[in-house]
Amino acid sequence: MPRIARLGYNDRKGWMMEAIQTFILAITAFWLGACPFSLWLGRWFMKDDIRRYGDHNPGAYNVFRAGNIKIGILALFLDIAKGIPCVLLAHAVFKLPDPAVYAIGLCAILGHAYSPLLHFRGGRALAVTAGVLLAQPYLNIFLATMLFIFLSFLFSQINAWTVIFGIMAATIYTAISHGISWALLFMLLILSIIVIKHLGDLKTAPSFTVRPAGWLRARRAKT
Repeated sequence: MPRIARLGYNDRKGWMMEAIQTFILAITAFWLGACPFSLWLGRWFMKDDIRRYGDHNPGAYNVFRAGNIKIGILALFLDIAKGIPCVLLAHAVFKLPDPAVYAIGLCAILGHAYSPLLHFRGGRALAVTAGVLLAQPYLNIFLATMLFIFLSFLFSQINAWTVIFGIMAATIYTAISHGISWALLFMLLILSIIVIKHLGDLKTAPSFTVRPAGWLRARRAKT
């Protein structure tokens, strides 16, 4: 007998309500993620198309590359922020189960990465991923991801590999701390999306350095 048929009336009502809430939040998260705030800010305030700069993506990074730090900070804030509200509502307000929360988070990331508003040529989804990780139920996963990306930055010369190594390490951390779980599947899917969005840069083999040593040498040279 199908699961829903075995449930009582109240259980069926609760299950249907969860499904409706998940669907509405997932659609909202996707379209909010799809909003290219960085591109719009560049057009409105800089009268320029930020995709002409840097890596030619419609993300906050290229607002900075276009030379406007203040608008770049605002763009970065908005790109991070759009990954937060639907995920936060899902677990903090509606108390949806982890699979629903993570599905909503993935919708926000996919919306940015494959925005219909940009003919499915979205950005690399790093900022919105940070927002989703910040809003999801386990803060330790967000903190671990940020820490490992920072540590990777200290020893990797290529930005794409810096991000990949950081998220890979955070995924391993999630496997250790949460075991076989929805959180681990979520991190694996995030890693897959980020790899796909950085495939062009990942064709270059990773190279390593010790950035702190370079900073110390540069400081001594100035003195």
